[in-house]
Amino acid sequence: MIKRNTIFVTLLTAVPMLLSACGGAATVPPAPTDTTAPLVATDTTAPVADTPTMAAAADTPTMAAASNGSKIAILLPETKTARYESQDLPNFKAKLQALGFDVNNLIYSNANQDASAQKSQAEAALTNGAKVLVLDPVDSAAAAAIADEAKAKNVPVISYDRIIKGTDAVNYYISFDNEQVGKLQGQSLLDALGGKANATVVMINGSPTDNNATLFKAGAHSILDGKVNIAKEYDTPDWSPDKAQSEMQQALTALGNKVDGVLAANDGTAGGAIAAMKAAGISPLPPVTGQDAELAAIQRILAGEQYMTVYKAIKQEAETAAQLAYTLANGKTPEASMVNGKVNNGKVDVPSVLLVPVKVTKDNVESTVVADGFWKVSDICTADFAKACADAGVK
Repeated sequence: MIKRNTIFVTLLTAVPMLLSACGGAATVPPAPTDTTAPLVATDTTAPVADTPTMAAAADTPTMAAASNGSKIAILLPETKTARYESQDLPNFKAKLQALGFDVNNLIYSNANQDASAQKSQAEAALTNGAKVLVLDPVDSAAAAAIADEAKAKNVPVISYDRIIKGTDAVNYYISFDNEQVGKLQGQSLLDALGGKANATVVMINGSPTDNNATLFKAGAHSILDGKVNIAKEYDTPDWSPDKAQSEMQQALTALGNKVDGVLAANDGTAGGAIAAMKAAGISPLPPVTGQDAELAAIQRILAGEQYMTVYKAIKQEAETAAQLAYTLANGKTPEASMVNGKVNNGKVDVPSVLLVPVKVTKDNVESTVVADGFWKVSDICTADFAKACADAGVK
């Protein structure tokens, strides 16, 4: 069974040094559909050589950010994906507070999938004195204008979870090996199909404005192409579960309800696809993939409605971003050893911290999301799921 120390062994070689300061895969994915340059991730096991080193430790509460009123802004993209409000923001804030940062000086905005609104939020944060922008872009290309504006004001930008493309104004990128996420989903679906010949698969991809969705799709196709029949495929605007449900309804109508598996890019779209199949009376449900290890998805996995999800250590991601933002807000330069890769955003190679995604099925819920404290057993095993938990040995 996977234990926490082994899940993040790759990360832990870099993060201990991060305490003094703070995806792309090693292959080039197909060019994104929005015609901007593809991202290239390289050197994922070695520090970026030309990243400046840091002069002093940054995790001491007595440092400047604890007393000089420096402000940090975190700008998140949407609320339809549950993780941002339930995991990213609270973990980011808690880490800053632990470092001694006055969280009254934390500026937070959520753009609710509106790129124009996010630009306005960023401009307001800069006007209000933000010394660092931690930006998870609604639109990876449009967010370049935000980064450029920050650079003009000498404000460093941390591209969080999704890369900001087409600008040299991004200082750091923190995310996961996002093509690997798609590969995990694709291979899991093949495993669940058990070698069925010419299996009919529906792909419910993520938002076309999210570069991560392009990488997830590329990873999944690299596994599935030539091995299954991808009968219908959709890019889901705004990662909307409702739109995913509508897409799945269209697929079922076109295919006469004959579907052997669903490659859903995240847990929200998986939930929409599952709702459509249940409404159509499909039983048993075919295997469905997901991502983010949302609570509802973990419960669906235990109940047998969803086959798997991809667990990304969001707490680790958020805390890493907070540590880095805190260092930069103090006017310090992070150590070169904090990064374990670089990702080309179509303009420059951005020093990056790339974390490791993990497959979660019914068999390893307890040794992954529970062992890491991502979800408590009491969160998962409510009355409706008590028997499913007991059957899976989650206790």
